[in-house]
Amino acid sequence: MSAAANHYDVIRKPIITEKATMASEANAVVFEVAMDSNKPMIKEAVEALFGVKVKAVNTTITKGKVKRFRGQIGKRKDVKKAYVTLEEGNTIDVSTGL
Repeated sequence: MSAAANHYDVIRKPIITEKATMASEANAVVFEVAMDSNKPMIKEAVEALFGVKVKAVNTTITKGKVKRFRGQIGKRKDVKKAYVTLEEGNTIDVSTGL
């Protein structure tokens, strides 16, 4: 497996929400990442995939909600998000995709 494939395994997809858009004004980007990834892995993957310099990485785990659908009880998946702050002068356009 190549190093690029490993980077794509760490970074799942960019998250585009109102809160993520406000974070982009502060030079930060939000990604959904693999549950077993850590901050150094996320930093390395973002720098390699997008060619930018990362200042800081913060992560959160959002627990999935329990939902009912037609009498069946189910649970949405847990999601790990990474808030990646970029060095001054670096930007990522998440609308282009990975």
